[in-house]
Amino acid sequence: MKQFILLLIAVCAATSVLAQPPVYTLKDCLEEGLLNNYSLRITRNQERISENNATLANAGALPTLDLTAGYSGSLSDTETKLRSTQTVSKEKNALDQTIDAGINLEWTVFDGFNITATYQQLKELERQGKTETRIAIEDLIANIAAEYYNFVQQKIRLKNFHYAMSLSRERLRVAELHMNVGNAAGIDYLQAKVDFNADSAQYIKQQEALHTSRIELNELMANEDVDEFFIIRDSLIDINQILDFEELWQGTLAINASLLRADQNQTIARLDYKKVCARDYPYIRLNGGYGYTLNRYELAANSRRSNLGLNFGVTVGFNLFDGNRRRERRNASLAVENARLEREQLEQTLRADLSNLWQAYRNNLELLKLERQNLIVAKDNYDISRDRYLLGDLAGIEMREAQKNLLDAEERILSAEYDTKICEISLLQISGKITDYLQ
Repeated sequence: MKQFILLLIAVCAATSVLAQPPVYTLKDCLEEGLLNNYSLRITRNQERISENNATLANAGALPTLDLTAGYSGSLSDTETKLRSTQTVSKEKNALDQTIDAGINLEWTVFDGFNITATYQQLKELERQGKTETRIAIEDLIANIAAEYYNFVQQKIRLKNFHYAMSLSRERLRVAELHMNVGNAAGIDYLQAKVDFNADSAQYIKQQEALHTSRIELNELMANEDVDEFFIIRDSLIDINQILDFEELWQGTLAINASLLRADQNQTIARLDYKKVCARDYPYIRLNGGYGYTLNRYELAANSRRSNLGLNFGVTVGFNLFDGNRRRERRNASLAVENARLEREQLEQTLRADLSNLWQAYRNNLELLKLERQNLIVAKDNYDISRDRYLLGDLAGIEMREAQKNLLDAEERILSAEYDTKICEISLLQISGKITDYLQ
């Protein structure tokens, strides 16, 4: 019996351990998302496709080798008349046959640098595929970090609403006590009851917001169970207050992935122009083959004839006119100009975005300082109001106002912290330093 009890305790303990929800830090969420996120996996597959395409064969630099074989025959009726004797001979169903097999090679050894430009373009597209993957990774890190701290925000807000509900419950208890002893009218109790119900409804609705954030985070991490319950280790929104604008801007110019992609687009546009200009040069093509041919004749003087041997040749050509070259060259030149302008526009846009986010970041830091001072005042005001309310020296509506001021101060601090964190995430993403969250 004692052994059975010990076994039962061990099973219950093991079940309890297995039933514990996972505990995540921001780094844990990022690692899960980078490993499993569906959009990122698709982007990585597209990167592999661009790697597979960057070959000399795809650029047309390698020869083609074909193995061919064939058979042909003809069945005909023939009538022949000799001029000297006027003799007419007729043959019916005369069968002539041809059988051939061989290996043929064709190789374009020069086409005005088109092959070279095409290969360089494929390699540039390969590099751009890596850049696209980097952009997808940085976007995912930013999205997961933002949703992670949104979950922290919603969890803190739920705690604040629970605290508000407990304050309203205490006020309701005091109002009911005052009404029972005749120190207050029933209207004060009813108002306290309405306020308590309102705070309870707000708490219930906040539970829904927290659940929605949990699902969003599970979806970003590509968890199989999007409803999986987990615990976030962080209970506060940690803010980096030592960012430097010049350092962020220099990082943007040096390693911003969108700027790098714009530079690659410029290179690709220039290579497109080079491919159009390649048509101004001649082309050289080599061809050769080795084959066997057998002919069978039913009526000719020779009944059969066979050939086995090598054939080869060189073709040199030059396209004199095709009607589109000048138009295509003008368009390619405009594409190069557009790529340059888009790059400059992007740099200007990034500078504007960085300046706006920096201003919002600094303003939110100042707001945090101010709101933390307001919170101290609001807490003191609430404590004084509560003591007066317990003594019956303060009306219920004034007590509610003091409570509301305290909760509003807490909410403003929470919103300012989250807004500052979002600015921080965006600043790091623009400057190419968003991967610092993985450290």
